[in-house]
Amino acid sequence: MFDANVYTERREQLARQFSSGVLLFLGNPEAPMNYLDNTFPFRQDSSFLYYWGLDDPDLASVIDVSEGRHIVFGNDFTMDEIVWRGPQKTVAERAAVAGVRETAPRAALAEKLAQAVRRGRRVHFLPQFRMENALALERLLGIRAELVNQHASVALVKAIVAQRAKKSPEEIREIERALETAHDMHVLAMQKARPGVYEREIAGAMEGLCVSRDLRLAFPIIFSIHGETLHNHYHGNRMEAGQMAVNDSGAESPRHYASDITRTIPIGGRFVGAQRDLYRTVLEAQRDAIAAIRPGVKFKEIHLLACRTLASHLKDMGLMKGDVRAAVETGAHALFFQCGLGHMMGLDVHDMEGLGEQYVGYDESVERSPQFGLKSLRMARALEPGFVMTVEPGIYVIPQLIDLWKAEKKFADFINYDAVEKVRTFGGIRVEDNVVVTGTGCRVLGPPIPSEIDEVERLAS
Repeated sequence: MFDANVYTERREQLARQFSSGVLLFLGNPEAPMNYLDNTFPFRQDSSFLYYWGLDDPDLASVIDVSEGRHIVFGNDFTMDEIVWRGPQKTVAERAAVAGVRETAPRAALAEKLAQAVRRGRRVHFLPQFRMENALALERLLGIRAELVNQHASVALVKAIVAQRAKKSPEEIREIERALETAHDMHVLAMQKARPGVYEREIAGAMEGLCVSRDLRLAFPIIFSIHGETLHNHYHGNRMEAGQMAVNDSGAESPRHYASDITRTIPIGGRFVGAQRDLYRTVLEAQRDAIAAIRPGVKFKEIHLLACRTLASHLKDMGLMKGDVRAAVETGAHALFFQCGLGHMMGLDVHDMEGLGEQYVGYDESVERSPQFGLKSLRMARALEPGFVMTVEPGIYVIPQLIDLWKAEKKFADFINYDAVEKVRTFGGIRVEDNVVVTGTGCRVLGPPIPSEIDEVERLAS
């Protein structure tokens, strides 16, 4: 945990955004795998962590704005629980570390909320991504579980997004701690990815590195020779010389701040044929995007800049044709780049996505586009100092998409389908780094992770 004052100040800042009412936070319960006592590794809700810091299951808390009270609800261990799990600090002892002086049994939460409702005070709560918590809200507030998220407080969501979006110096340090291990994970993968090795061996080695440092993965590892599939979690392929493996992986810091890095590894130690030119294309698109990041610039514009860089190089290679700017405006480049340039990152690898992407990445100044490719841009609004962003351009050659567009003669003025056929089994390339927006530009976070062709080839040889 951070110092108690950090959590107290965060809660007080949030409370100042409301004139009355109760702000309710539900911590996560344990999640059984196949029977009650055999659980998945516990992960606390990120907003609960942000304001309360308590990394234990079955807790809830409220900020009573009207009464100026901060209360943590939870149960102390019974003797049976101590027998199986060992002695634990009381709820009061744990809450004190987060600067909270008032605690109560979990059962008292229902009466606290009922009292607020009787007095005509609104209970603000967040959208839920766990059904257990939706069912808890059904019991507490009488809202059917399947309708809970329709009643979530937009005011609370917007207040939390505004606060969590700007990372403090201590949060940046946590992200960079996570990036130190991410660096070692990616170097290890480059050194071990060889012809004849299975993807699972590399994924297992990276996860083992995290575990050996008492850390966890920030998200399930994507390590695949089929990098054209954006979120490919299958690790059963045997790697062969001449292929490429996309490695999208990152560690989570002890305080649960994420890192999210992607590198592309030539199997056999050399980028061959079109791989080398296309890799350079992605690398240059990333450089252009990072150079353009500064406060006040809409991330959508940076995304489109990266798209134009990609399209320009694809035109030079004969895969695209015509006016580059027009090609990007119409969405023709999305044959090769079907997703967004990046997303916010922090306590969640896709930071605050559970609160609603429309509140995190969009606002009144920018609407989500319905255009294929551009509609998948998670972050579009203007950047501010303290935002932490991923920057991850890529090229993904998807045979099924080529066949569909070619049959429809889609964007025939901009796409050279005869040339595209020659690279239809190419796969995918992605290069991703994490940056923090500063007062004048941005800074790439963490230790430098090899991405230049000669660096990557040397490690992969």
